[in-house]
Parts: sequence; structure tokens; C-alpha cells
Amino acid sequence: MAELEGEAPGEASTDISRHPFYRGFFSCWNEQHYYEAHDVLEQLWLKTKNEDANYFKGLIQAAGAFVHLQKQFQHPSHAKHGRRLQPAVRLFQLAQGNLAPFVPLRHSFDVAGFRDLLGKYGERILASEFRTNPWSPSSAPKLQLISKRASQPLSERGVR
Repeated sequence: MAELEGEAPGEASTDISRHPFYRGFFSCWNEQHYYEAHDVLEQLWLKTKNEDANYFKGLIQAAGAFVHLQKQFQHPSHAKHGRRLQPAVRLFQLAQGNLAPFVPLRHSFDVAGFRDLLGKYGERILASEFRTNPWSPSSAPKLQLISKRASQPLSERGVR
């Protein structure tokens, strides 16, 4: 994480968008390292004593859901990994609930768009009665922090 751009904010700072663990979450996510995304943000979440705790928790739960989708995609007939779609949907629901108070934007992130993305993935799984995994490496969603120049904060490729 030391290689990431940005700096850890001071105790009184609210510029979480520059924190290396926060930025690391997005970096890991975009490389499809969902477990690592979860793990790196957990380091920030465990030290958070304000309302951001639920925001980080929601992001962590979303990453956990994508861990389930990725494992199921990689090993669909495996005894354990083949049954990961139901836990993924549950984590999507929990993440959406924890992220709801933070729409539309939080710490330079399009929370509303992200919640929509999570909802679409969950709905596709439910519509298939837990038989179809909408995730694949080639269509995995990318996340980005919003900069003053960004016009599209969230890539929805992979959501059909």
C-alpha cells in the first residue's frame, strides 16, 4: 500500500479519499483482487469510530460478495465454491443497507451508482434462482474515485 498515491490523513482530517488503505481498496478491486480489497479496507474500518465505519463495512461486504462470485465462477462444480451465489446475494443486500445513508457521494465515490450496480448483480442471481453467476473476469466492474475532471464515476461494464 505504500506504493499508492496519497497520504494518510491526520486524526482530525476527513479527507479519507487520500488515505492509502482507502485508495488500495479501489486498486485491489480493479485488479479483481476482491479478498485483498476487503482485507486492506478492513485495516481502516477497524480503526474508525465515526459514521464512516458503516460506509467502510458496506464496501467490505460488497468485496466479500464479489469474492463469492469469483470463486463460484472459477469452480462452479466444487462442493463448496459451487454454492456461493446465495451468500453473495446476502452480502449484496447487507452492503446496500450499510451504504444507503451515504448516497449519493461519499469520500469521492459514487455510492448511489455502486448501490445500483450491487442491486443489478443481486437481481440477476435471484432471477436465475441462484443458477447463473453474472460475474466474469472479462466483464468485471471497475470502480473509480471521482476527480474534478471525471465525468463517469463508475464503470458499469459487466452489468447487463
